[in-house]
Parts: sequence; C-alpha cells; structure tokens
Amino acid sequence: MNEVTAEATVDIDAPRTDVWRSLTEPERIKEYYLGADVQTDWQVGSPITFKGEWEGKPYEDKGEILAFEPERKLAYSHWSSMGGKPDAPENYHVVEVTLDERDSATRVNLRQSNLEGGATKDDVANRERYEQTWTQMLDGLKKTAER
Repeated sequence: MNEVTAEATVDIDAPRTDVWRSLTEPERIKEYYLGADVQTDWQVGSPITFKGEWEGKPYEDKGEILAFEPERKLAYSHWSSMGGKPDAPENYHVVEVTLDERDSATRVNLRQSNLEGGATKDDVANRERYEQTWTQMLDGLKKTAER
C-alpha cells in the first residue's frame, strides 16, 4: 500500500526566530495545540509527550524527536491515544515541520506521513480530516507567532 501523506502550509508575518519559538516553547505550544502540555528536551532520539483534554476526554500523545534543526526543521514520530489504535509501531505517524523565509514572512510546511508500517485504510479515509486538523493548528501557530 502506498504511503499516505497529509500536508498543510501557512505563511506567517513574523521572522523565523519567532515562529521557531512558537513551535518549541511549551507555553506557546499550549496556546494552539489542543491546550497540550508538551514535555521533551528537543534532543534527537528523546521522547516527546503531549498531554491534555480534548472534547472532555483526557489524552496523552507521544513520540520521539527525529530531527531538530533550529529555525529550519522539526520532526517527530507521533501516536495519539485518541485515535483508538494500539500503541504499536505501525500506528505512529511522522510529523515534519519546515520553515522557509518568504520575503518578510515565514512559510511553515507541515507533512504528516507514516512510518515503516505503511498507510492503513483508515489513514487514506482520514487524510482530509488530518489536513483540516493540521490547518487549524497552523492557523493557531500563526496567531501565536504574529502577536
């Protein structure tokens, strides 16, 4: 089965340094990422957790930092307890965020792709929902970084 990739992009009227801070500072992340408390040391190979409550239900998402290039690229594996799938390698996605300068703005590109296990039928069916969720998250990132 082919890999399923969800993508979202936003241009933010702020320098890359401000956008990067909004991507990596836990108190800023909480403002736009489902109110999540994020814990990580941002070192490649280290764990990352997202804890919070969504629609009245507690969640704890987790993964591992895969890339950390300040003001350029951040990538991590991601499994969501809200997805209803067991915590198994085939149920993790890779979230990759890259920053590019665009005149006086910063373009943020986000890709959600699958790890080794390949795409599931659910991923194919939910691609549009994934893209909608990431677009909303990036809109929140834009508001946070531009203030």
